[in-house]
Formats: sequence, structure tokens, C-alpha cells
Amino acid sequence: MNKAMRREYLAALGLETWVVRAPAAPALAVSRVTPARSTTTVLAMPNFERDATAQRDATAQRDATAQRDATAQRGAAPGREATTLPEATGGREAAYDWVQLRERVAACTRCGLSATRTQTVFGVGNPAAEWLVVGEAPGAEEDRQGEPFVGRAGQLLNSMLRAIGLAREQVYIANVLKCRPPHNRDPLASETTECLPYLERQIALLKPKIMLVVGRIAAQNLLRTDAPLGRLRQQVHVFGASRVPLVVTYHPAYLLRTPMDKRKAWEDLKFAREVSGRG
Repeated sequence: MNKAMRREYLAALGLETWVVRAPAAPALAVSRVTPARSTTTVLAMPNFERDATAQRDATAQRDATAQRDATAQRGAAPGREATTLPEATGGREAAYDWVQLRERVAACTRCGLSATRTQTVFGVGNPAAEWLVVGEAPGAEEDRQGEPFVGRAGQLLNSMLRAIGLAREQVYIANVLKCRPPHNRDPLASETTECLPYLERQIALLKPKIMLVVGRIAAQNLLRTDAPLGRLRQQVHVFGASRVPLVVTYHPAYLLRTPMDKRKAWEDLKFAREVSGRG
């Protein structure tokens, strides 16, 4: 990647760019990049100030909502038609198209979360997307709006995607659970068991080239492991019978609380982009 493109990616993610210059004394001196003195680029501590780009993203997201909803109602794009899956959890979702699956999720009462939700959060994005982003469950704002990853965490996710050259509208975004657990508690095993077939059917309809799973809870549920997130990063996992490549990184909400780990997330994003390019 050339230096200009790298600087653009880092700026989109909210990372400042620094360089190391030749020392004038025995200790190394670190200085900001200038066009005449640029050498090797390294990642510095992240900056979470919302810039004008994030505001434009929020406006663009609202403008695109109607178009995305209409596309989702029409189902998968030509060339990405639904296929019949082997039976899973009784095969109840195996034959659903996009419209039928959305309706089934909206009416779901399989677990107790149906009694506490405001509405279900099905998913959003391009139904022919090559990238599928998966989180653990809706939060309070998602429960109110019916769309995954909104608010500050959603803005940061948009920046993370933009850093690797993707717009929110180019990917598909969903959660393991379609309903918000009360007080944002971790999903119960029984809730995940009942809800996972919906995500599995979404994956079958999408046929994504890669899954980017954000956060420990989502990763552990999908990979059926109790390994910490740090041990799951920087590896290519596979999901399901179709063995979709799966890469794990930090949840945007965690990065808002722990900005120093944005540097690691940037490495994960570059790794996911490289894995996606292999196909």
C-alpha cells in the first residue's frame, strides 16, 4: 500500500500518523509526519474525537436506510439466490427467503427475550455483500431503532470499515441474538441456541466471502470455545458447513472504553482484508 493510501486509511479509523526521525541525541526523537521528512509510518495512540466525516456518515446512513430496506425486502440479488441447507435445529429456517426470514424473526417467541424487547433487530446492509459483520446482541439504542450497530459504537464501526475501503452499505451487519438481553447482560446459552439458526440462514442467503466477528461473546458463541479474545485474534477460523473464513476483532463498544487497543483492531482489520483478498 502506498503512503498516501495508508494515511487515508489511518485517518478514517481515527488514528494519528507519526514517524521516527533520525536522533540528534542518543535517545530517539519522535515527531509528526511532514511531507519533506516522512520515513517509516507507525501507529500512535488513537484519537476518538468525532470529526466531520463521522457526521457525514450519520447523514448518509439515514439517507440510505429506505433504499437498504427496499433491497432487503426484494431478497438476494441475482446470482446470489437462496439455497436449501441441511436441516439445523429441526430445519425450520432452511427454506426461508429474506422476506420470510425477516417476518419469522419479527414474530419469534422462542425465548423469554420476546417479552422484554421493544422490537427485533434483524440485520441491515447489502443482501449480496461479500463481508458479514457479526456482533453479540442488540443494545438499548438498537432495540429502539431496530438496526444493529447505531450510536457511538455504530459510528466507530463505520470508521473501521471505511479504514479498509468499505462503506457500511457495502457489507451486511447482524448479531448472534436478534433481541436485546435486559440490561445488556451476556446472552444465555439457551437464547443463543434458539436464535443461532436465524443467523445461519442469513449466512446461507448471503454466501459471504468473510465473516468479521466483533467482540468476545460473539466469537465464543460462534466458535464454540471459551478461549479469550486475545487468543482468537490474528487467526483464520471457519464457520459452518460452508466453512466461511472468520476473523475475530474487538467490539467497537470495547474500543470506546479502551482506546489503546484500537491499534490492535487496525491490525485485525488489515488481516481480515488480506484474508478476504485470498478468495
